Amino acid sequence: MKDSLEIQFVSDIMCPWCVVGLGNLNKAIAELEDKIEANITFQPFELNPTMPAQGQGFQEHIIEKYGITKEQSDQNRAMMQERGKELDFDFNFTEESRMRNSFDAHRLLHWAELEGKQTELKMALFKAHFTHNQDVSDYSVLANLAASVNLDPAAAKGILENNHYAEEVRRQEKFWQENGINSVPTVIINNKYAITGGQPAESFKQAIEEIVASESSSEE
Repeated sequence: MKDSLEIQFVSDIMCPWCVVGLGNLNKAIAELEDKIEANITFQPFELNPTMPAQGQGFQEHIIEKYGITKEQSDQNRAMMQERGKELDFDFNFTEESRMRNSFDAHRLLHWAELEGKQTELKMALFKAHFTHNQDVSDYSVLANLAASVNLDPAAAKGILENNHYAEEVRRQEKFWQENGINSVPTVIINNKYAITGGQPAESFKQAIEEIVASESSSEE
């Protein structure tokens, strides 16, 4: 009998480390598929909740926010692209790359979970933002992404235009902040164990094995 794990992945689609963390978490789960069954849900976190509608140039934002040089920023992006390649994910950083406000994307992800399409939409959002440099705060872009994962684009647009799920997303964000989460990705397993950062697959695998062993011994 497989052990069942509820995994909450607290993240923001603006966060490249969340792409890496999710990819490596999925690798670890795949390696343990004969032992565990994992259900992942995505929880909202905004790295830049005050980001204006027009966004900000990616490099300008990183230099300003973290107080690093252009050279350090270039090195970080090159390293991130290498991490992406290991996961077959293309980080396509260009002069046009911009950070965006992600609140509306989180509202759409909330709806996608209710429709059973959250994982697919999460990946579509990551690719739209990091690979294709699309504006994932734009309602037309978001509706098209919804359609790409077989969600109703008209329903998606209606949700966005009528501010649906705003309260629910704010409540979830507040919950995670009040529970001490101030960086992403953070992976919560069975509402008890937290793993922070874009860890290597082996680290996720080891942590999951330890959690399963701990849960099993406590039930005996």
